[in-house]
Formats: sequence, C-alpha cells, structure tokens
Amino acid sequence: MNVTTTPAPKSSLVLEVELPPELTRAVEDAVRRLSRRTRVAGFRPGKAPRAVLERVLGPEAIMDEAVEHLVSDAYREAIGEREEIPLARPEVEVVQAEPGKPVIFKATVPVRPEVRLGDYRNFNFRPEIETIDDAKVAAVIDELRDQNATLTPADRPAAKGDYAVIGFRGTKDGEPFDGGTAERMPLIIGDDRLIPGFEDHLVGLRAGESTEFDIAFPADYAEPELAGQTVHFAVDLRELRAKVLPDADDAFAVSLGDYPTLDALRVDVRRRLERNALDRARHDFSDRIIDYAVANATLDLPDILIDQEVEVMHDEFRGTLARQGIAEDAYLKATEKTDADLHAEFRPRAEQRVKVLMVLSKIADGEGITVPEGEVQAEIDRAGERYKGNQKLLGTFGSERGRNFIRSSLRRSRTVETLVDAWLAAHPDHPALPHAEAEPADDAAIRATSAVDDAKPDEAAPAAENPDDAAPTGDRPTPTTAGTSGAGDGSGPPG
Repeated sequence: MNVTTTPAPKSSLVLEVELPPELTRAVEDAVRRLSRRTRVAGFRPGKAPRAVLERVLGPEAIMDEAVEHLVSDAYREAIGEREEIPLARPEVEVVQAEPGKPVIFKATVPVRPEVRLGDYRNFNFRPEIETIDDAKVAAVIDELRDQNATLTPADRPAAKGDYAVIGFRGTKDGEPFDGGTAERMPLIIGDDRLIPGFEDHLVGLRAGESTEFDIAFPADYAEPELAGQTVHFAVDLRELRAKVLPDADDAFAVSLGDYPTLDALRVDVRRRLERNALDRARHDFSDRIIDYAVANATLDLPDILIDQEVEVMHDEFRGTLARQGIAEDAYLKATEKTDADLHAEFRPRAEQRVKVLMVLSKIADGEGITVPEGEVQAEIDRAGERYKGNQKLLGTFGSERGRNFIRSSLRRSRTVETLVDAWLAAHPDHPALPHAEAEPADDAAIRATSAVDDAKPDEAAPAAENPDDAAPTGDRPTPTTAGTSGAGDGSGPPG
C-alpha cells in the first residue's frame, strides 16, 4: 500500500492511497457478506452464488460493497500510521476501482490543528488599576442607603422616582383594545416601564387625581395593530409613595453590621473597593495577555471544531433562557430569528474561543504546566457541594471524561496565572495583584452594591482541549468557569 499525504486548508490532510489489484478477493468477500444478509428464494442464508446476487441486487451493489470495505480497512491502516488524530470521519473519493488495476482513493480528514506560537511574554502593556477616591466610596454609601430606603405615603404632586399604583383605560377610535386596561398597576414613575411618554403624564398628579391624554405607540411596537397608532388613555393615580433614604450617620452604619461608626463603614467600603479594583485589574490584564498570545499565534481551524463550539454556545444560551423562564421557541418568535441566525451570531465568538483554547494548551505544553490529580478531585468535591441534587451532572463530572474536562480547565487557568505572575515578578515596582480569594462571610452588606462591585464576568468555558473530553451540553455549568449569555426582554402594552 502506497500512501501520499498532502496538507489541506483548515487543518485537514488529504491521504491518497494506492492498493495492489486486490478487487478479486475483495469481491469474493463482498459476495459472502451480501449472501449472508440477503434473502434469496431457493437458497439458504450465505449460499446464494454471485450470479444470483447480481440479478437480485445488481452488479453495482457487489462492487460498492467490495470497494467500501477495502477502502475502509486501508484508511484505518493509513491513518493509524500517522500521529495526527482525526476529528471526524473522512470524505472519501474513489479515483480508480477496476478489476486487475490498483485501487486508488483519496481521503480528506480534519485533524487537530498545529499551533505555531509567536511571542506571548514581551507585551508592552501593563495592568491598569482603578483609583478609588472619596466620590466612589460615597457612591457605595448612597447605594446602600437606597437599598435600605423605606416607602411612605406622599402628600404632594408626583415626581420621577416615586412609587405609584395606577388604573388606566385605553381606547382606540373610541373602542377598548386588548391589554389597554388595568385596575391596579404598580410602577416607579420615570422607569419607562410603559410606552414612551406615558409616565410623563403622571408627574404633577396627586394621589386620587386623574388625567386623560392621547399618545402614540412606537412604530416598531410588537403588536402590529397598535404600532404607530394614536390612542387615548384615562388614568387614575390611586396611590403615591415616596422613597425615603436613611440618613448617612452612625446609626445607619450600625444597622448594616459590625460598623460602630459611619467612618468605620467608609473605611471598610474603601478597602473592599480597592480589593475589587485589584481583582479587576488582574482579570483584565489576563484577558489582554490571552488576546496578545492569540493574535501572535498561527493556526488554521477546521470547521468541525468551530461547529462543535457553536453547538456548545447554543446549549449555553438555551440554559440561560431556561433559567429566566423563557422558552426558546418563544424567544425565536419574538426576535424573528432561526437557529441558523443564532449560529451565525455565535460563530465569530466560537472561533475565538477555540483559538484561545488551542493557544493556551500549546503554551501550557511549552511551560510544562500540569494539574495534580488531587486538585482535580478537590474541584469535583466543590462541584458536589455546588450542584447537590443534580445527580446526572455530578455523575458526568465524576466520569473520566468529566475529570479530563476539569483538568483542562484548571490547566488553562493555571497557564494564564503563570504568565501574570511571571510579569509581576519581572516588575517588582508594580503593585501586587493577588489571586482572588473567597469573599468573607461578613461581606453581606457590601456585596449588595452590585452597581459598584461589578467585576467583569468570565467568558463561558470553551470545549475541552481534547474533543473527546468535552463537558456535557445543556446548561453546561462547570466548577471553574461560568457561561454567560444574554436574552433581551420587553414590555407589552400597558396592562
């Protein structure tokens, strides 16, 4: 058997295989196989001769069977002699298959891409640490006051930011329309929960007062019969409450926890903001290092790896919708999209995710980064606590495939941390960027300030370094990285 191998685009190989003239024996074997599985009147299974089978099945069926097995066996032998691991079944083209002549075929197969690293250490950027000043501390204090505000009846004209309960009746050409009536609807004036301009008409009313006005629905409104149409609303302001924030004083600080004075609260808020700023700086610096390494690397991805990552992202997206209580069919209908549209949107990010995966894996190889088995087991134990009750998922993580996925994720994380630590060691003048630590239990009061403490979420984990080690699809939670996707929401007509 002669085998010629030629590299092809998108990390594929073309194997051109030439076999000795073996069709006679292959045809005999094909006749025996077909005879055993073909019922022929007058013959026991496996006893029908070739001539009879050709009348029943046609001569092409026997030749196709012979060539298929001959080519399949030859391909397995040819690819088995190479180091590359096929990522999918080959596309086979039979070039010559005639009795008395060599059998020649070509097999095109995608293989794991070769990654040629460029520079990934000598970058000219530095970590950027946000400066925490008095104004940012004050913003957190104000946010905490807002979260601990109380609502009291307002004996004054309504203003934006007030909490209201309204009733309304909408008519179009004098007739009520679906969704245009409500007896008691709570809202915050100015949040624009209703159609644009509606809530402006509530400003200045007192509780118990009413107003009427004409207003046009947006031209792109979801209900076609109302889009761009002018309607009439009669609105009653049934209740009006104002938000009253607690004073920024020592009593307020004491109410939040172990803070004897307001100054003590400010000191603790500043400390936490500074710690979060260091965490963000390290995270953003890591992202920039990864982008730099990927930009300088050379690799040609096969379509199959990108396609697989697109499917992973689709599964993550389905999980996100499900956690929000949204059916995928309903989302696609509301957004007027198809699965193909989603996949087209996912594809650029999927390609980037696979590139990151491959480049980090190559860097880890060069840096000799490994993950001890004990750390893999510790991560599985943490997953057991996090996903209690989900026996299917826990079983997957406990399997060899799941362990390999966790090992790959930890190895990638360790690779990036190694590069960050190496840069910091080479620049002792730079402030330390400690690894993120678990949040202390007494952070409950400050943790609520999500508007300020908004560290960038991790990207969803790409597929495993070895395609056979991919984590399960579905919600695809992992112990090491969390998938993030977004789904829009919208408001219907008032009521």
